[in-house]
Amino acid sequence: MEGTDMKYIYYPGCSASGTGRGYEESTLPVFEELGIEMVTLEDWNCCGATAYMSVDEAKAFALSARNLALAEDQFPDMDEVHIVAPCAACYLGLLKAKKYIDTDPKIGGTIRKALQSAELDYTGRAKVRHPLDVLVNDYGLDKLKEKVKRPLTGLKVAAYYGCQIVRPYSDFDEGHDPQTMDQVLEVLGVEAIEWPHKTRCCGGAQTWSSDPFLELVWIILKDAIGSGGDAVATACPMCQFNLECFQNKIRAKFDYQKKIPVVYFTQLMGLALGIDANKLGMNRLFERLELPASV
Repeated sequence: MEGTDMKYIYYPGCSASGTGRGYEESTLPVFEELGIEMVTLEDWNCCGATAYMSVDEAKAFALSARNLALAEDQFPDMDEVHIVAPCAACYLGLLKAKKYIDTDPKIGGTIRKALQSAELDYTGRAKVRHPLDVLVNDYGLDKLKEKVKRPLTGLKVAAYYGCQIVRPYSDFDEGHDPQTMDQVLEVLGVEAIEWPHKTRCCGGAQTWSSDPFLELVWIILKDAIGSGGDAVATACPMCQFNLECFQNKIRAKFDYQKKIPVVYFTQLMGLALGIDANKLGMNRLFERLELPASV
C-alpha cells in the first residue's frame, strides 16, 4: 500500500455523526485519498469522554477498555493493533485508560475482570493513535507533499490543538508548543501562523451553560485574528463547536465585531488534495472559508 502498509482501526466516537460530522466527512476521504487503510471498529461504544471520568473513573476506564479489547479481538493475529481516534476527547479517554490499565495493577486487574465478564480480554496490543501522529510519523510529510494537487498558498491559519491531544500525555508531540498540525498545514501550502494560545482550553462543555466561559473562547479567537489568521484549524469537535458557534454571542458580549472561520485540519487537507468541498463537510460551516485568489 502506498504511504504505509499498516492497517488502522477507525474509532468514530459519538460526535462523528453529530456536531463533529464534518470531521469524519473529511478524515475518511483524506485517508482514502492517501491510501491509508482504515477499518471501522465493530460494535464500538462511547469512550466515556472527560465528564464521565469525574463521575466514576472505574466505569469510564471500563468503557474505553472495551473499545481497546474489541480492537484487539477484531485483529487477533496482529502484534500491534493501531486504533485511530480523531476526536481529542476520545483520543485522550482511550489513551488514559490504556496507560492506567497498563501501569496500575489495581486498576488494570479491576478492568480486566470487568472485561472478562463480557467475554472480552485486553492484552495491551492496542495502541491509541491520533490522525496527526499517523500522518507525520507513519505516512510522512514528504509523501503528503507529493499528493497535494491544490496548494493553499496565501492562506494563513492558526493551528489550534486544544488542551487534550498533547496534555497530559505528549506521546507524539510537544506538550506546550506542539508542531504536527503546523507541519501538515505548511505542507499543504498554508502559512501556519505563530500564536501563543494554540493549546489553551476553550472551556469544553461548560461553555454551553455559563457565560463567563465565553471569555475563554473570546481570548482564543481574538488572538488568532490578532495574529493574522484567516482561519482557525482544529482537531477537536468540541473545540470546533465552541469556537465557531458562539461567535455571535462573543461579538455582542465583548463588543468585538471581527469573525473568523473555524475548520478541521482534515478539511484543509482535503481541499489541498483536490477533494470537493461539499464532500469534506465544508458546507456545514457557519462562517464560510474564503480562499485566496491564488488558490
